[in-house]
Amino acid sequence: MKIYVMTALLILGIFFQCSFAQDKNTNKGIFTDPKEGYYEEILKALEDYTPAKNPKKVYKLDFTGLDIPKSVDEFTKCWYNPPISQGRTGTCWCFSTTSFLETEVYRLHNKKVKLSEMYTVYFEYLEKAKRYINERGNSEIGEGSEANAVTRIWKQYGVVPEEVYTGLKIGQKFHDHKALINEITLFLQNLKTSNAWDVETCLGTIRSILNHYLGEPPTEFTYEGKKYTPALFLKDYLQINTDNYVDIMSLKEKPYFQQVEYTVSDNWWHDSSYYNVPLDVFMETIKQTIKNGISMAIGGDVSEAGYDGWHNAAIIPSFDIPSDYINDDAREFRFNNGTTGDDHGIHLIGYQKRNGRTWFLIKDSGSGSRNGDSKGFYFYDEDYVKLKIVDFMVHKDAVKDLLAKFNNK
Repeated sequence: MKIYVMTALLILGIFFQCSFAQDKNTNKGIFTDPKEGYYEEILKALEDYTPAKNPKKVYKLDFTGLDIPKSVDEFTKCWYNPPISQGRTGTCWCFSTTSFLETEVYRLHNKKVKLSEMYTVYFEYLEKAKRYINERGNSEIGEGSEANAVTRIWKQYGVVPEEVYTGLKIGQKFHDHKALINEITLFLQNLKTSNAWDVETCLGTIRSILNHYLGEPPTEFTYEGKKYTPALFLKDYLQINTDNYVDIMSLKEKPYFQQVEYTVSDNWWHDSSYYNVPLDVFMETIKQTIKNGISMAIGGDVSEAGYDGWHNAAIIPSFDIPSDYINDDAREFRFNNGTTGDDHGIHLIGYQKRNGRTWFLIKDSGSGSRNGDSKGFYFYDEDYVKLKIVDFMVHKDAVKDLLAKFNNK
């Protein structure tokens, strides 16, 4: 009996061993493409069932028959780097001011250089987070800022060429800060609950987030065969003195011919160095400055009925307000009720006279500027600037007579 049992167990062992050996030799894993299953049928059925939403029509100026500029070539203009896109980010303030300062490097030193916007943006996000932490949440977080944030960051952290720091990952075509800013915002807002306001610890997390999405900024690099730090690149190569740049604004709510704060959320650090002037002085200064071959970084509202990327044009329609009625009061009225906002930063690089009116050539990093034939540009009628552009940055030597009026005050 024992012999039969042992024999049976031996046979079973051999059987299982052979079976496992066979399985081991024949079973394989492969990579397969995902297939649409029943769940996708549900999604498609729900999509088909949901009534289509008809987008609301927007009331715009009819440009038919209007005599407007057709080409960048029509303008007298400064040197500038070709327009580039800011992608899906709210960093127009940096793209426009960086473009302006690149033009300044050429005007002052005859050097053509493309600088990194994202290096500046990286440290602006860091500084914004630092203030939020120090203010225990009583400060802005988002992507927006002002032109003078660029000179402030350069003065503190220096600047680098775009070729050594793009802020883009391999294969990434456009900048996209949606996930980046969401993660920073969520982390900072959670500090109100955790009450863990240790600055260095928190900033370490912010740096980690920034490094993940933008990459870690260089502390040293080689450019045209020479080694630089970001600070030395600003001082020795660009030779730009950030203290030489001033911001001019025109709003009736603040005293004229005084330095005041520009009270918008993007001025999150409450800069109060803006030179406030009456509208006629504001416009004359812009016109004379660009005629002298000096560009400006300008900022204001881009949401009007006469603002159209498909025509690359910005006009104030007569059905909005007739030209003769555009004055300090009309301008202040719109800023006060929110119909003029601090929407967008752009670079004013040229001008032309057309039928007795001045048109301005605007270099724009926003996506709307690429809808028309002149990719990356807008043509602004002087009335648009007069009513909707609130401030501009310029080299102080270009406005020294204007600044003297403040010194006399």
